[in-house]
Amino acid sequence: MFKTPLLFLVLLLSPPLLASNALSNHLTNHPSPYLALHGNDPVAWQEWGPNVMARAKREGKLVFISSGYFACHWCHVMQRESYQNPEIAVLLNRHFIPVKVDRELLPALDAHLIDFVQRTRGHAGWPLNVFLTPEGYPLYGLTYSPADTFQKLLVKLEVTWSGHHQQLSDTARLASIELTSSAQSTAQEPILIDTRHLHAGLVTMALAMGNEMEGGFGNGNRFPMVPQWMALLDAQAREPDALLAGLLELTLDRMATQGMRDHLAGGFFRYTVDPGWQIPHYEKMLYNQALLARLYLQAAQVLNRPDYLQVARDTLDFTLKTLSGGDGGYIASLSAIDSQDVEGGGYLWRDDQLRTLLTDDEYVFAVKRWRLDGTPETEGGFLPVDHQSLESLAPLFKRAASELTALEQKVRDKLMADRLVRAHPRDGKQLAAWNGLLLSALVEAGGLLQEPRYLEAATALRGFLISQLWDGETLMRARGNSGPIGGAALEDYAYVATGLDDWDSLQNEKSETGKQVQLLIAQAWARFYRDPGWVNSDDTLIPGFLAESAIADGPMPSPAALLIELTLKRGSESQKNQARQALRRSYPETSHNPIAYATHARILINTP
Repeated sequence: MFKTPLLFLVLLLSPPLLASNALSNHLTNHPSPYLALHGNDPVAWQEWGPNVMARAKREGKLVFISSGYFACHWCHVMQRESYQNPEIAVLLNRHFIPVKVDRELLPALDAHLIDFVQRTRGHAGWPLNVFLTPEGYPLYGLTYSPADTFQKLLVKLEVTWSGHHQQLSDTARLASIELTSSAQSTAQEPILIDTRHLHAGLVTMALAMGNEMEGGFGNGNRFPMVPQWMALLDAQAREPDALLAGLLELTLDRMATQGMRDHLAGGFFRYTVDPGWQIPHYEKMLYNQALLARLYLQAAQVLNRPDYLQVARDTLDFTLKTLSGGDGGYIASLSAIDSQDVEGGGYLWRDDQLRTLLTDDEYVFAVKRWRLDGTPETEGGFLPVDHQSLESLAPLFKRAASELTALEQKVRDKLMADRLVRAHPRDGKQLAAWNGLLLSALVEAGGLLQEPRYLEAATALRGFLISQLWDGETLMRARGNSGPIGGAALEDYAYVATGLDDWDSLQNEKSETGKQVQLLIAQAWARFYRDPGWVNSDDTLIPGFLAESAIADGPMPSPAALLIELTLKRGSESQKNQARQALRRSYPETSHNPIAYATHARILINTP
């Protein structure tokens, strides 16, 4: 009586039958380091493109898209547990079209899929896994899943799809239409734009959402949310408010003094998993360094906090030293896991490791200086965080604070040397958008701090962008070891054009860069503005991508808002008229939720 189930199991787990059109893994030696990591998986990963949907339609199979990124810890965990599992590979290869996506190369596709998962499950993140019907409609989505749960899901989906594929296709299509119809832009230009009301709404919402004890917004994970704080700094500069100043300083102080910042090497981690800013998720992203450096540069001026300038210096110096691609451009990120496959391993030390590395005197100093005693926050050990100043330690060591500087440097050098042994792998691809953000930060630092290294780095980065990612006609999304990768999205045009314009503004005479900015502006409007709204990509392949009257801020500022701002500054008269019209159409959405659309709010308030 066990014959039928046993036969099913044998067929399920046996190697797939040889066929001329059998799938094979297409990611070996891919120029994206994240995709190349999956090149040896037994899953027959395909690269996203029109051939994927054509094959799905031809074979009547669901498409399985797994979107992630190189620095993502849980992406690596799911690879190890599921995608290197032969049994799961057989299921995916036989019954689905498996596609691996580097979300940093296809931001519009990733945003579309994450919106579906957020709407249907109430939460989303990476790895982001979505099943599409052959027509391209999302059917089911999930994030990280343990291998046994994921395997059961694959079996259930395959059986259900085999017996009810038409019903499931219709359900996915109708659900997609229903989910996207509410987001369809029907924006009309408002009769009146009330900038006073918008300013008050932005500040009031921020104060209502702000955490009075820890800074930041709400009571959960702590993300930097730089676009929001930049807009609020602008509001504070325009109309000082004691309560807003307090929230700004509390947030900036907590980000700079707790676990989200690397207190040994400089730079910021992507976010912390706790509301107290103590335990980071250990990715280090280029865009975070660029945006946070600018935030602290501007906050130093608005809030009269010169100590914030050093935070910006440390952040940019880390970026120049550690994230440099060696050719004027900068790489995307450092992984959350170290070379020994330990999350945060290179940033953490156990007590026994510290005692082995350091002399007794150095050990006592390190414990006091960087809060390395008690019970560590994580199993991996202690994360060094500035705790006691050299001045406060001077009596304990019976030395002047100036004499402790040499001891601090010696200890720091030993810890950094040990960190190199457990180095965190680099994602070497160079993204146009993120390098554009860094160019703006370097230009601002060079102008404010008058320190030559930042303007020198900005000039080299400008050269990289112009020569390696833009040929005068086409902007590329990224560059890998073998050359350009992928087509540019709206954010690439907006951030690169803004960065180049910032660089050009510091030049004593007109340069060719100004002409390149004009070309980028014109091309961006032609490709990504569909009256009356914006699209993030003009090459989507699947249905459901709708034009939006305003694009909300994410971890990075709204590219639509920045392009409007730049066009009002550098565009032709007809382009300026189009930008004014698009800005006015963003007002209803922005006034309804000024925190979500903080960059739009800032520009609306500052535009006559």
